[in-house]
Amino acid sequence: MNPVVHSHRLRVRYSETDQMGVVYHTNYLNWFEVGRTEFIRHADLTYRELEEKGVLLPLTDASISYKKPAKYDDEVEIRTHVDEITSVRLTFAYEIVRVSDAELLVTGKTMHVFTNAAFKPIRLSRTEPDVYEWLENQHKGGE
Repeated sequence: MNPVVHSHRLRVRYSETDQMGVVYHTNYLNWFEVGRTEFIRHADLTYRELEEKGVLLPLTDASISYKKPAKYDDEVEIRTHVDEITSVRLTFAYEIVRVSDAELLVTGKTMHVFTNAAFKPIRLSRTEPDVYEWLENQHKGGE
């Protein structure tokens, strides 16, 4: 099973770096969010629309492994895929790769729970079965 990987490119901005021109470590978590947002957008659905349907995806856990630094003006690719899904939880996995040399810079995961606006857990398979099915298909490697 090969999950569908969504890629999104961005260029490292000066404001994302420290005095040495190296990306400050917390910015990778922001890039994970960019990858996740663009992944959802690939379903012709935005986070805003998901929230308007009464579905929130609060973060419960995050892990990150730094391999090599990204630097100012590097073009990087954020590769995002569904690592695990149940009707109540969703885990995304990420790779951040420098485009110029295909060097793997960072890997990580974020775990989320499906909740309503009151942050009570919900079963996405019941609340939004079409969204759940799409995410499950992405995990399984289909469109």
